[in-house]
This record gives sequence, structure tokens and C-alpha cells, in this order.
Amino acid sequence: MALSAAEKRAEFRRLHERGCFVLPNPWDVGSARLLAHLGFKALASTSAGMAWSMGRADGQVSLDEVLLHLSQLAHATDLPLNADFENGFADAPGDVAANVALAVDTGVAGLSVEDYSGTALYDFEHAVARVAAARAAIDRGGSGVLLTGRAEGFLRGAPDLDEVVRRLKAYSAAGADCLYAPGIRDEAQIRAIVEAVAPKPVNLLSPGIPVATAESYGVRRISLGGAIAGVAYGAALAAAEEIAEKGTFTAFATASGGRRLNPIFST
Repeated sequence: MALSAAEKRAEFRRLHERGCFVLPNPWDVGSARLLAHLGFKALASTSAGMAWSMGRADGQVSLDEVLLHLSQLAHATDLPLNADFENGFADAPGDVAANVALAVDTGVAGLSVEDYSGTALYDFEHAVARVAAARAAIDRGGSGVLLTGRAEGFLRGAPDLDEVVRRLKAYSAAGADCLYAPGIRDEAQIRAIVEAVAPKPVNLLSPGIPVATAESYGVRRISLGGAIAGVAYGAALAAAEEIAEKGTFTAFATASGGRRLNPIFST
């Protein structure tokens, strides 16, 4: 019997209580089922991977399309799903709250809200108000969805650790359950953020260090963004380029065919 949304949400919260787990990012139902088959404990959507699968650049997908995508992923497996909900698809806190409520209704176990509008970082007070609005929307429904507050400075040309820490602490106070600063890389940065928001868990966008090392820094969760989708599209692109440019097919030697994939996807 498939797990209910409530059961997935409870399990997702339990995963954040101790240890460190990897949250890989599928971009469609097939990749979600493939990752679930490999024994991961939870999944997360990827805005980039979803956009690429639709033949678009990251950030060029509508709210309605994202909501449909989240519903499909949330119901594809028995694993909890965290939503990459970008900036909440709105600027004003009230609109963020309304959109977060829609995302909760898709069955996700968690979602993140960024402090980047698509062109610039929101000013501090406005960014905090947006997190508080997302928290209120989740609480009104009593869903138990886990809220992640994201400080985007290191990805958006403002790699100021003190400001990122200030924002993450404020997002925590505003109700974020998990804190995330994509783009941090070295041990000192990671430890500073973990210490600043303790005891709340920290998500790390994989910097290439082993899971055990990240755990020793105090990280509870590692997500991969569009990296796995990028590997898949990169392999397909390389194989197609070889055919187009050389007329040879050596890349097919590493392909997974029906003999391996069909049993995984059989229901």
C-alpha cells in the first residue's frame, strides 16, 4: 500500500533529526523511480532539470507547470519529496503564502523558498517576511510540511558569509525548519553556518566532498541540484555528438538497456 502524504512528511522530519542523508534530484517520474530503486531515503525536485526536460532554460517554467510536476513526483514513489520552489513564484509575502499553500496540496513533504527574485536578492526585511509568510501558510493547513529557508548570496554574486549567516538566522527565527546556503564550499564556511543556526539542520549543495566528511562538519542533508540531470543530458549529448560528427556509436557501450531498466520500471 502506498504511503500517505502525512506518513511521508513524518518520515521526512525524522530524517532531519540525526545523521546526514543525500537528497538526490529527479527531473521526471522515470528518474524518480530509478533513484528510489537505488535506496535513497528522500528525493527533491530540481528546477533546472525540470526545465531542461521541457526544452527550456532554468527559470522559464510557470507556477502551474511546477505544481503539476510536483504532484507527479510526489506520487511517483513512496519517498518524501522536497520541492525546489524557487522564489515562491511571487515577490509579495501574501502571494508567496498563497503559492506555498498550492505546493503543499501537491503532496510534497518539504519545500524551499529562495531570497532571490530572479534578478536580485530581496532586501533583508522583505526576505524575512517572505519566509514568515510561507511558514504561516504551512501552519494554517496543519500539513507538517518542512520549510527550508535559502540564502542565495553565494550563488548570486554576493558571497558575504556574515550576511548569509545573518539571513539564515533570521529565516530560522521566522519559522524555517532547515537552512540552506547553496554555493558554500569550504569547511570553515560550512561549520560557521551549522554553528549559527544550530540545532536546526543545514542542507548542503554537494561541493564534492564525501558524505561522511559533510556529516563531520555537522551537515544533516546534501542535495545535488541539477547535477544528476546534467550528467544524464551530458551523456546523451556526447553520444549524439559522436554520431553526428563521426558517424560512430562507441558511446552506446555504456548505455543501460531494457534488460536493466524494464525490471526497475515495472509496476
